[in-house]
Amino acid sequence: MTRPTTLTPGQRHRLASLGIPLHRVGKVMNRAGALPRPKNADELEEALGDTASLKQIAASRDSLKDFVLAYAQDQARSDESIEQQITEQVQRAFGGALRGDQINNINRLNLDPTGRPAARSKHYNPKAPGAKLDAEFADWGGYLSATWDGAKGAAAMEAQDKIQRIQNAFGSSVPSDGGFLIPETLRAELLRVALEMAVVRSRARVVPMESLTVPYPMIDSTSNASSVYGGVLGYWTEEGGALTDSSPSFGRVELLAKKLTLYSEVPNELFQDSLITLIQFMNESYPEALAWFEDVAFTSGNGVGQPLGYLNAPAAVSVAKEAGQAADTIVWENLVKMYARMLPSSMSRAVWVANLDTFPELATMALSVGTGGSAVWIGDGGGEAAPPMRILGRPVIFTEKVSTVGDAGDINLVDFGYYLIGDRQTMQSETSAHFKFGNDKTALRVIERVDGTPWIKSAVTPKTGSNTLSPFVKIAAR
Repeated sequence: MTRPTTLTPGQRHRLASLGIPLHRVGKVMNRAGALPRPKNADELEEALGDTASLKQIAASRDSLKDFVLAYAQDQARSDESIEQQITEQVQRAFGGALRGDQINNINRLNLDPTGRPAARSKHYNPKAPGAKLDAEFADWGGYLSATWDGAKGAAAMEAQDKIQRIQNAFGSSVPSDGGFLIPETLRAELLRVALEMAVVRSRARVVPMESLTVPYPMIDSTSNASSVYGGVLGYWTEEGGALTDSSPSFGRVELLAKKLTLYSEVPNELFQDSLITLIQFMNESYPEALAWFEDVAFTSGNGVGQPLGYLNAPAAVSVAKEAGQAADTIVWENLVKMYARMLPSSMSRAVWVANLDTFPELATMALSVGTGGSAVWIGDGGGEAAPPMRILGRPVIFTEKVSTVGDAGDINLVDFGYYLIGDRQTMQSETSAHFKFGNDKTALRVIERVDGTPWIKSAVTPKTGSNTLSPFVKIAAR
């Protein structure tokens, strides 16, 4: 006959949540009654060390399972605080993890519950060479420990050999200028963090590059006066009338991967004694530096050994200052005329990109009406509320990467959908403990290969109108 179970309400609820019927618990306790019933760890060790008892416990799979379950139930009954203690410890550990107290024990790159790298960052490419290393290095700590120039031991050597074998296997697509291939998960995380502060990359059209040079198609459109899309003509004809052939004029933009190198000197103590600090440096400072130097090139690069910035785009149009306009000023008429030069199809995507030095001019702009006038930018709330970061309905982005107030391009209206970024999808890192040997520092270098260029060759002449239109509009020097 089955013995009645004497379980607390909490134990009953836990068993029910695990899908264990209470009548099953009674049967287990009944069968386990003939088995040794140790009351503590010492008695458990004694029971498992006794040949006769062990033979009885392990007589079958059911007997072993019943013995273990019965022992666990006895322990829970003898001390009802065990479950509460476990719950409190789990909550304390999880709370500490969320606060960042246990940074050394958390792989922050793997907090996604699905475990899929693609779900963590849209920049992750499972076909990239570095994806082969994701299983080997889950975070920067393990990767830097293995690839540090001063790393010793069989584990470090084995990890380095693994990286080099994969890197050599992709020799035709990975630059062979030294260093270790960075796992794709870490590369994608660098770009994801950088994306949060980047002006251009977060809005541009990013093109994956699987080779050094990638030609990208474009429609060579310069005028809509008689045709559209670079040569498509339209005719109204009578029924049965002859049709006139037309075709668009296609061109191509060539993306050629340029080398962007990030360099820093790290005290050897960080590698040896404070790897947590170095991981934080790689998680925060390097992505910020990457976004910074990319943005500078995508904004004002001259295209020689570096990307061609949108300010230097051949298709960019420049709006002249007003007659009699004072130096280093911005007037409402400047912005209105800039807006009028934007491609109509780009209106919904365009953003204002301005140097912070322009803020006083923007915040004090006034529209003259006869002998009076009023401010045109500061909205409700006056000086008490934050100004609306929009001009003519388009967002305003302040950055120090464009010209200062009064210089050409201190404020711009840009549709970044017409800017292409070619991403080589590989990064490499290399350390040297010899270059700064006398300073007890390790030189750390990360290399990215990327390109950027406008996706349109010239401004477009509209069907009617006297001014050309462009997705890149800037104000002239004043």
